[in-house]
Amino acid sequence: MLHYGVVHELYSPMPGRFKDYIAVPKPNMYQSIHTTLLGPNGTPFEVQVRTWEMHRIAEFGIAAHWAYKEANKVKKSNVIVTEDKLAWLRETLEWQKDMQDPEEFLKTLKTELFEDEVYVFTPKAEIKVLPAGSTPIDYAYAIHAEVGHKMIGCKINSKMMPIITQLKSGDIIEIITSDTPKGPSRDWLKFVKSSSAKTKIQQWFKKTEREENIVRGKETLDKEIKRIGMNHSDLFKSEWIDVVLKRYNYQTQDDMFANIGFGAISPNKILTRLLEEYKKEHQEETIEKTLQELTNRKTVVKKAPKSGVIVKGIDNCLVKFSKCCNPVPGDEIIGYITKGRGVSVHRTDCVNIQELLEDKERIIDVSWYTDPVKSTYDVNVEILSNDRTGLLSDIVKEITGLKINIMGVNTKTNRDRIATIDIIIEVHDVEQLNLVFKAIRKVDSVFEVRRKI
Repeated sequence: MLHYGVVHELYSPMPGRFKDYIAVPKPNMYQSIHTTLLGPNGTPFEVQVRTWEMHRIAEFGIAAHWAYKEANKVKKSNVIVTEDKLAWLRETLEWQKDMQDPEEFLKTLKTELFEDEVYVFTPKAEIKVLPAGSTPIDYAYAIHAEVGHKMIGCKINSKMMPIITQLKSGDIIEIITSDTPKGPSRDWLKFVKSSSAKTKIQQWFKKTEREENIVRGKETLDKEIKRIGMNHSDLFKSEWIDVVLKRYNYQTQDDMFANIGFGAISPNKILTRLLEEYKKEHQEETIEKTLQELTNRKTVVKKAPKSGVIVKGIDNCLVKFSKCCNPVPGDEIIGYITKGRGVSVHRTDCVNIQELLEDKERIIDVSWYTDPVKSTYDVNVEILSNDRTGLLSDIVKEITGLKINIMGVNTKTNRDRIATIDIIIEVHDVEQLNLVFKAIRKVDSVFEVRRKI
């Protein structure tokens, strides 16, 4: 093999553009040395140095490597593929089994193959390769699923650190576990970067909450069926169910119900597929119309929902207002179906909305109930002002003068004597909130009032 030192003598290397994947192979067994050089005219180009065996893996993949080794293991007993070398392939197949959506699997595979990496160490100086931006949670699940499930804390370079800290190459990680763990948190899914960690966390929830998800999924699907004026028995013919199970790669009806309850698939997808089978045996014009209206129907509300929010297509749904944006009546809102905790309502200008929109299957239409609702909503208000004596007192006086409850106050002043006042108030709607803003802006020295996100 041509040594990379030869090309470094011929051309100038670009600093920081040298990668040694031979000493530290990628999880998919890719090995090579990459170095970027400057050509005669200053044009950069990359040189990759590897053996013929490494080249075969790079060009044809791990499966070709396995087949090549199997064909030659009779001649050379020391080249038989080990279990560890096929771990990445086996893990990839696990992702495929766990993901019904081919697009999701492809996206996951691309992320694992092409994302930048960080190299961290175990306390015993073993190297672990993780996607860039990974946290100790990713590291724990890279060690073993049970380590991740039992994780309660971590040390990075011998210091206790939050488990959502982003890791840097060279960090030494130690995971702290408990013999009586509560298991992973759903919030971990927001922070982990590796597909392996996400899959193992999701599998834990599917397993531990399976019975609850089965009941929830069956009830949700039955409600959808009743809403279109049909009964469970009308659609649940064994041959039609078999078609649905095969289409979405479920083994049993319980698997299907569990995935609906877990939020992995919408009940409308299942119902639409069942109606397509029903239509083959029933030439009713209403079925075609029902299929068309499944995603466009209007909800008739007989009584005001307690939350003050109508969730399209679902009655008596648990609704929670997101704390990241605190929507109030009058705001434009959007719903996000959480896993096991109802619908989370966000403002359409929420800072987290772009991340939520990526999971289109969980987005649902929501709207404010049009009749007057006596509910109150907490809103975080941030006030910026030049600091002066009596400032807070004047602001509080304006708010209470409008008969608005103040739920909390926090103030701080920087070196430039700019005061930042965070106040949590209770309002009925955006109109009332705007009256509060107008009153605060009249206070002397205040130069900005805004909702805090």
